[in-house]
Amino acid sequence: MSNPTHDRIQAAIDGNPVMLFMKGTPSFPQCGFSARVVQILSHMGVPFGSANVLEDMEIREGIKEFSNWPTIPQLYVKGEFVGGCDIVMEMFQAGELGSLLAEKGVPHKAEA
Repeated sequence: MSNPTHDRIQAAIDGNPVMLFMKGTPSFPQCGFSARVVQILSHMGVPFGSANVLEDMEIREGIKEFSNWPTIPQLYVKGEFVGGCDIVMEMFQAGELGSLLAEKGVPHKAEA
């Protein structure tokens, strides 16, 4: 059985090599965790798509079910769920995020 919300989420993930489901927008994040992930991606020069879950309750609830992950933000790279703020931050600090982006062929600046 098809789930229209899951189909919309999958289309967003498929349509963007890097996709961030967040509270707010990249230019105006509405929570500190979303702001942190945007800051990391911007620092690395990673082009990414985003969805503001505060504007769409179906996506806000559906993304949690879709990923089986209870919190937002959620980052996807080339269709693969990476994680939320803490995981993205740990990967960035350990140099693993840059490695993942390179492995997936996503353009970015080298981590400092």
